[in-house]
Amino acid sequence: MSKEAVLKLIADEGADYVDIRFTDPRGKLQHVTVMSTEVDEDFLDEGFMFDGSSIAGWKSIDQSDMKLMPDTESAYVDPFFAEKTICIHCSIVEPDTGEAYERDPRGTAEKAEAYLKASGIGDVAYMGPEAEFFLFDNVRYSTAMNKVSYEVDAIDASWNTDTEYEMGNMGHRPGIKGGYFPVPPTDDGQDIRSEMLSTMARLGMKVDKHHHEVASCQHELGLIFDSLTKQGDELQKYKYVIHNVAQAYGKSATFMPKPIAGDNGTGMHVNMSIWKDGKPLFAGDKYADLSQEALYFIGGILKHAKALNAFTNPSTNSYKRLIPGFEAPVLRAYSARNRSGCVRIPWTESPKAKRVEARFPDPSANPYLCFAALLMAGLDGIKNKIDPGDPSDKDLYDLPPEELAEIPTVCGSLREALEELEADMDFLLEGDVFTRDQIEGYMELKMEEITAYEHTPHPMEFALYYSC
Repeated sequence: MSKEAVLKLIADEGADYVDIRFTDPRGKLQHVTVMSTEVDEDFLDEGFMFDGSSIAGWKSIDQSDMKLMPDTESAYVDPFFAEKTICIHCSIVEPDTGEAYERDPRGTAEKAEAYLKASGIGDVAYMGPEAEFFLFDNVRYSTAMNKVSYEVDAIDASWNTDTEYEMGNMGHRPGIKGGYFPVPPTDDGQDIRSEMLSTMARLGMKVDKHHHEVASCQHELGLIFDSLTKQGDELQKYKYVIHNVAQAYGKSATFMPKPIAGDNGTGMHVNMSIWKDGKPLFAGDKYADLSQEALYFIGGILKHAKALNAFTNPSTNSYKRLIPGFEAPVLRAYSARNRSGCVRIPWTESPKAKRVEARFPDPSANPYLCFAALLMAGLDGIKNKIDPGDPSDKDLYDLPPEELAEIPTVCGSLREALEELEADMDFLLEGDVFTRDQIEGYMELKMEEITAYEHTPHPMEFALYYSC
C-alpha cells in the first residue's frame, strides 16, 4: 500500500486516529495513537519521534530519542476501538542518521530478508507459524514476598467434571489429552474461534481453519504462510485479535507455553521454505522429496538448535513444555511425518508446498527474532553444507534407553539457552543481521527474568521441603 493509498484509506474510512505500532525486544506489541489530521505524506516519510528509554532493553535516558518509521504496506483498520482507527506497523531508526536501530526486532527481520537476497541462495523466505493458545474464564496469580500462587479455571476444563454450578453441570468436556477435534458440545470453543478467524479475515489476514487442540482449554487458528517480516506482523495481529476477542467474550487468552500441569503445552511449529527465481528451493529428489539445500538447511537448524532456543523458546516457562511425554519435540532429529523430533518434513503433493517444520518454537517468542534466527541457522547450514545425518523415522520416545541417550536434545532451561547463545552466535552475526550489542542486550533482559524466577520460592518447594 502506497502513502497515497494509506491517506485515501484514512479518508474513506473517516478515521479520526492512526495507531502506530512497534514490537519491543520481548515481543510485546506497543503503540501510540495520533490524530489523523497530523498524518500526511510528510508524517509517513519522516516518521514519529518517541522516547526509547522507556522500552526495556533499548536506549538509556541520555540517548533516548528514537524514530518510528511507518510501513505503509502494513496498514489496516482496527476492529476493536470504539473510534475508527487505522493501524500501521513500524520499524525503528536512529533519528540522526536514519539507519535502522540495531535492537529493533522488526528491523532484524528486514535485515534477514535482505541477507537472504544478497547471499544468492534465494529471493524470499516464507514462514508459516502454528501458534496455539489457551482460553480461561478466570486467572489469578500472586508474586508477593509472602505469597506465590496461581490459579486458572474454565467451565470447559477437564478438572470441572464434578464442579457444582448454579445452572447445572452439563458434563461434556475433553479429558486430559483428549481435546483434539471433538465436535460441540465437547468442544465449547467453536463460536469464539470462528469470530477470531472471521475478524482476522476482515483485516485481510490469510487464514484457513480453526480447531480445539489436544490439551484442555487449548486452541489453534490456521495462519497461512507469508514472507518473513510480513508474517511477523501477521503473528502480532494474530495475538492481538485472539486476546481482544477473548476479552469481549469474558475470557482470557494466553500464549504461555505451559500454563497448566499434566497436559500438553503450547507450541508454535514454524513451517519454512525458500524460493528462488519463482521456484521452490526445497523441492528435490533426496529424502522425503527434499533438495540437498533443504537437507543442509535442516543441518543448520539442528546444529544451532540450542542457541536458537534463546529466541524460539525465550521464557522460563518454555522449558516446562520441552519435556518428553507431552508431544514436545525435545530431540534434535528430523523425519518425514514423525512428530517426535524437533524438525519434521510435512507430507505434500506439490513441490510448491515442500517445506521444513521446526517443532520446538513456542509463541512466547518474539516473532521477528524467532523467524530471523531460524532463517540464519538454516542459511548457515546451506552455506557450510552441514549434513543433518540420517533421518529418524521411528517413534523416538519408544526407543530403548541406550539408543535414546545417543540423540542430542534441545536446551532444558532458559539459562542453558543463553549460555549456548553466548557460545554460538557467529551465524547470527553474518551480514550484520543480528549484532553483538543487540544479542547482549537481549541476554541481559532474559537474565533479569531468570534471576526473578530463580530467586522466588515455588509452591512445590513448600510441598517438598517445608516439613524437612
